[in-house]
Amino acid sequence: MATDRLYLDHAATTPLLTESRESVAQGLAAWANPSSPYTEGRAARSALEDARRRIAAAYGWSHETILTSGASEAVALAQGRAKVATRLISAIEHPAVRRASGGAPQLAVGADGRLVLAALEAELAQAEGPVLLTLQWANNETGVLQPVAEAAALVHAAGGLVMVDAAQMPAGWDEGVIADHADFVAVSAHKRGGPPGMGALLVRDLATLTPGGGQEKGYRGGTENLPGALGFAAALEVAEDRAAMAALRTRLDSAIEAAGGETVARDAPRSPAIAGYRMSGVAAAVQLVRFDMAGIAISSGSACSSGSVKPSHVLSAMGWDEAAAREVIRVSFGRGTTAADVDRFAQAWSAIARDVRDRAA
Repeated sequence: MATDRLYLDHAATTPLLTESRESVAQGLAAWANPSSPYTEGRAARSALEDARRRIAAAYGWSHETILTSGASEAVALAQGRAKVATRLISAIEHPAVRRASGGAPQLAVGADGRLVLAALEAELAQAEGPVLLTLQWANNETGVLQPVAEAAALVHAAGGLVMVDAAQMPAGWDEGVIADHADFVAVSAHKRGGPPGMGALLVRDLATLTPGGGQEKGYRGGTENLPGALGFAAALEVAEDRAAMAALRTRLDSAIEAAGGETVARDAPRSPAIAGYRMSGVAAAVQLVRFDMAGIAISSGSACSSGSVKPSHVLSAMGWDEAAAREVIRVSFGRGTTAADVDRFAQAWSAIARDVRDRAA
C-alpha cells in the first residue's frame, strides 16, 4: 500500500501500537494455559491477572473485569445474562447491541442524537420488574455523547441496571461517567490500538449476572487470551490526547462548513475523535470511492456491520430522511492524526464537492 495514504477511519479500527505488538509477542512466548496448575501455567496466570488489573485501572474501574473476545461479546454477555426482567436500548445503538437485545424496545432520541429522557421515564413506569438499559456512550457514526449520568439516575431509582458501550471512548475520558453510573461497561482493544479479538466486560457486581463457563470466575468459557490481554493493557497505557483530537475535529467542522458541507449534530456534545459530514447531492458510496482514489480512507458510519453502505438507522432515528442520510460519511481520528491530515482531507472534500457541482451545472 502506498505510504502517502491517509487513514481517517479509526472508529472502525486503529493501527496496532508498537507497545501493544511487543506485549502480544511476550504473551505468545508465555504459551502456557493460564488455567493450568503447574509452574508455567501459574506464571501465565500471574501475567493475565496483571493485565486484567491494568485494563481495569486504565478505565478507572475498581470492580470486576471479565476478559472477552471483544466489545460485541461483552455486550452479548451482559444482554444475555443480566438478572433483569426487561431490556431497553436507544434507537441509535450499535448493531451488536441491537442483535443481542432480543427485540428490546428502542427509546427515542432527539434531533441532536441524544436519548429523550422522557421516553426512558415512560418505559420505566410501565416496565414489569427491573430493567437493563444499554447506552452507547459515544455513537460510532456521529460521535454524539449520551446523557449517561442522567439516564442511569432514572434507571437506578427504578431498581434497574445500566450497561455502557464504551468501545469508542478513550480510556480515562471522564472516568466518573462509568465509575459512578455504570453497572456493566463493554470495551474493545482494537479501537484503542490493541489487538483484534480482545475486549472486556467491566462488571460492578457479579451477582447481577448469571454464570456460564469454566473460565473468568465461571462467567465465560474458553482458554484465556493472554497475548491479547497483554496487548490490550499496553495499548491503554499509551495516552490519547483528547484535547488535541477535539481541536482537530473543530478545525475540520469549520472547514467542511465553509465549503458548503453539513456537520451532523453540530451543537451536541460529541466525541473528540468522531464526526459525520454530509456532502449534499453526493451519495456516500460515491464519496468513499472518490476519497479512496485520493488516497484517503474514511467510511460511511452505517457500513460497520456488513461492509456495505446501507441507510443509517442512527440518522433515521435523528429525523434525517433517507436521501440526506445516504450523503453522510464518517471521519475519525487516532493518536497520529495531525492538523496537516485534517487540512488534506478538507481540501479533498472541497475538490470532490466542487467537481460534482460543476458536472451537475
